[in-house]
Amino acid sequence: MTTTVLVTGASSGIGKATALLLKREGFTVFGTTRRPEAIGGQDFPMLALDVRSDASVKACFDAVFSKVGRLDVLVDSAGYALTGAAEETTLAEAKDQFETNFFGAVRVVNAALPAMRTARAGKIIILGSLAGLTAIPFSAFYSATKFALEGYSEALWHELRPFGISVTLVEPGFVRTRLNDASQIPAGPLPVYEASEKRALRAIDGAISRGIPPERVARCVLGIVRSDRPRLRYRVGADATWLPRLKNVAPWGFFAAGVRRSFGLDSNR
Repeated sequence: MTTTVLVTGASSGIGKATALLLKREGFTVFGTTRRPEAIGGQDFPMLALDVRSDASVKACFDAVFSKVGRLDVLVDSAGYALTGAAEETTLAEAKDQFETNFFGAVRVVNAALPAMRTARAGKIIILGSLAGLTAIPFSAFYSATKFALEGYSEALWHELRPFGISVTLVEPGFVRTRLNDASQIPAGPLPVYEASEKRALRAIDGAISRGIPPERVARCVLGIVRSDRPRLRYRVGADATWLPRLKNVAPWGFFAAGVRRSFGLDSNR
């Protein structure tokens, strides 16, 4: 029997690249998106899933179990970016970010675990980010959700180990996807941040355009799926590898100056 994989957020970017690669490699793959009818045909079955809704999560997992009777691997890739100054972001906007990026992951993991615990086997793979290791200016709440996933996944690793279920965080650096193009912005911008925010967002766009392809992240996920003993963390891309190391060893003032320079935060241009 082939391994069954559910990939959330599979309509584009890393999720789509991952689902396509796993399908080509012979796995039974289901992808999810909020509106399958809006994206047309795919090379793998696409299920409706809104990770913000308990009922939607239940319906999606019921559909998987009714079709194949099992779930071996969950790849949680659903999420979106919220860009803007922390002060100009309302609590409602920040909560919406967490509802998808963090609590959405919690919902789908909780839906997967009963069957995996019964089988005493399974893999939980969560897409983290470099933004969960070193915060991105003007992406405070996106970074906060990714930092939250770090703590959640590490605790989960300990809790699920006795059941034969592995938990893995994939932490890519900047990836060439349309995540930033589709990012949401606060409804009430504050003019005092406008100049520095524009410089920072230009820097982010540039880093994304120079980033690694999503297929590279997908290959990392494939390796995890095939591994008998996957690690807790996998960093993908040079920036995701060396920036956190530098942050850990360099004085904060030195590291922070580099971040500010990279994002043009001290420039008057």
